Amino acid sequence: MTSTGPNAKTGLTRRTLLTSTAGLAVAGTIGAPAILQAQSARAQSDVIRVGHLTPRTGFLGPLGEYAVMGVTLAVEEINAAGGVLGRKVELLAEDSVNPSTAATKAERMIEREKVAAILGEISSASGLSISQVAGRNKTLFIQTGCNSDELRGKSCNRYMFHIEGSNTAYVKAVGQALLRDGMVKGKKWFGLTADYAFGHDLLRVTKKFAEDNGGSFAGSELVPTDASDFSPFILKIRQAKPDLVVSNLAGNQITNFIKQYNEYGLPFPIAGGGFDTAAAWGAGSDTFTGTWPCIWHHTVQSPSAQAFTQAFIKRWGKPPENQAWGDYLAAKVLAQAMAETKSTTSDTIIAHLESQAKFDVLKGREGYFRNWDHQLIAEMYTITPKPKAEQKDKWDMLLLGTAVPGAGEDLEVIQPTKQENACTFT
Repeated sequence: MTSTGPNAKTGLTRRTLLTSTAGLAVAGTIGAPAILQAQSARAQSDVIRVGHLTPRTGFLGPLGEYAVMGVTLAVEEINAAGGVLGRKVELLAEDSVNPSTAATKAERMIEREKVAAILGEISSASGLSISQVAGRNKTLFIQTGCNSDELRGKSCNRYMFHIEGSNTAYVKAVGQALLRDGMVKGKKWFGLTADYAFGHDLLRVTKKFAEDNGGSFAGSELVPTDASDFSPFILKIRQAKPDLVVSNLAGNQITNFIKQYNEYGLPFPIAGGGFDTAAAWGAGSDTFTGTWPCIWHHTVQSPSAQAFTQAFIKRWGKPPENQAWGDYLAAKVLAQAMAETKSTTSDTIIAHLESQAKFDVLKGREGYFRNWDHQLIAEMYTITPKPKAEQKDKWDMLLLGTAVPGAGEDLEVIQPTKQENACTFT
């Protein structure tokens, strides 16, 4: 499939083999197939092919577009710096669509296109299907947007690594702010949950956090992923009169809910277990409210974070969303691991990542991958609405909290423990 969208403007799309005039003449002879195969093999050896799968349509589509922009910029920078091991990186970027299609495309990328690794994905269900293909084919998969604890637990896979944070990490990160503000012990929560794997898993983690800290759920509703009218759910919230409304929604569900909730003018505060910056931008500064966890934001004040932000703005005309950070980082981590191991072989790279090699993750502290579940261990944050008087433009509407865990604390404080989320690689 020919790539479309932002990456179609670069030289980083899937290419067809271009033969010379002489080659075309030879193609008419008996020896043409062998010659063309040899030419194709030489062309492939000149580049390192990397697959990228992420949803470009549906309720996760807006995030997928940022993912493509992030990985495209990373590959452009890698190639401008000389590539990896003296070879250019060729990006094969496609819409993953759904779990079944994602698996089919991953299989083709590995078997036919001979990619060295696959990056991307946002849907946890599609991430699982890609990981199963990657595992069978012993090919590295670095996922950048799947939050489900199950992917790091009973469905973990030696060939899958996680840039994106788990649901447990998101809940524990925002939970620190809720505990600080007295919104847990003795409080009644009402949950709205996206009715698919990610949402179900996030609801489980959120309920556990509330119960472990003296809170309880006054109500809980599953919301279809294609729902656009939240009024029936908001009326149930009004009847329940909770102390806190907890969002376990995803993608543009969050934007639609916040907008409609604001129209009803209910007094109950909102917090979220999962969040993407695009949802706040979609809601707008006049509507956005609540306390939310955040894995990265373009106002993070590390030198590398600001360099990435400026490069992204120059390339795409707007600041990077947190999903853009994840896919950008995945490409940079892969390139660094290949350079440090002098190899493009999945097993060699995996061994290097499992050694807890350090990476600049565009935050205050370096990150590393935990060797028993392959989770990237790094800081997270919380965000709240920024006072309008302090906003510089339409993107500058979020106030970034201090890093969680705090300075001097172990980075694994907010991560699932082995008891919470056992992973056994086969």
